[in-house]
Amino acid sequence: MSEDALAPWAWPETTWRRVVGKVRAGRSLAPAAWPGGARCAVALSFDSDHETIELRNGGKSLGRISQGQYGGRRGSPRILDCLERHGVPASFFMPAVAAMLNPDEPKRVVSSGHELAIHSWIHELNGPLGYDVERDLTLRAADVLERLSGVRPVGMRTASWDFSPHTLRIVREMGLLYDSSLMGDDEPYELLEDDQPTGVVELPVEWIRDDAVYFNMDRGGTLRPYTSPDAVLSIFARELDMAHAEGGLFLLTMHPHHSGHRSRIFILDEIIRMAKAKGDVWFATHADVARYCAGQAKLTPPAAV
Repeated sequence: MSEDALAPWAWPETTWRRVVGKVRAGRSLAPAAWPGGARCAVALSFDSDHETIELRNGGKSLGRISQGQYGGRRGSPRILDCLERHGVPASFFMPAVAAMLNPDEPKRVVSSGHELAIHSWIHELNGPLGYDVERDLTLRAADVLERLSGVRPVGMRTASWDFSPHTLRIVREMGLLYDSSLMGDDEPYELLEDDQPTGVVELPVEWIRDDAVYFNMDRGGTLRPYTSPDAVLSIFARELDMAHAEGGLFLLTMHPHHSGHRSRIFILDEIIRMAKAKGDVWFATHADVARYCAGQAKLTPPAAV
């Protein structure tokens, strides 16, 4: 019997070490200091999934498609208005199909000084895909975002943070600066592949710092989480406070179709106000954070092939 056919508790050490070492956190890229003497970096991100949340499941629920449409029609403009009022930059991760359905959003994102980054083709899960299909979809997605915004993306976040055994290889082949899909640390780190350094910066996410965990629900299924907006703000604020205390990175993930609502947009507004009130934070796009950390660590990003 081959090693892979064995139950995990029967694996020899070489097998579980190989599995763990496929994609892993390498050296920390947390800088000794942030630009301008800032104590903390704040990287706000918005996953503009919109209609693709339901489209990737076959598009059977017109109600869920309309919920996604709200994200592009009302949520994103409200978020962009909030960012503009405060004068802070952010990163928008957008599936290609969502961008084509909402072509004004990529243009406004970039023209407003924000970053537009890869977030799949149609919010597909990468796990079931083979290398060729995943690579083709990722390249096509980058092409669409560049065509609609005029700027080639330098980073990506996998849909639903589903990072396949092929994803890092594709990131390296595309010569991307960073990924933001994994959860190995609070601070930026270099990704290892098969225990070898890759030159790719990881800007780690966490479900704790993602609004979907608290607000998402499925009327036709068993998913019924709901947390009050005040409680969500409290959780995010505690994450911000500790990031500041440790002199680290506060990275937040929000979704326009969740946090772009009238009763929830105050969460973003208050987080920005709280960060500004500290007086020594650096608001930056994910690309800016990745470039700075890579530069401080003298990290050489992978070259496109």
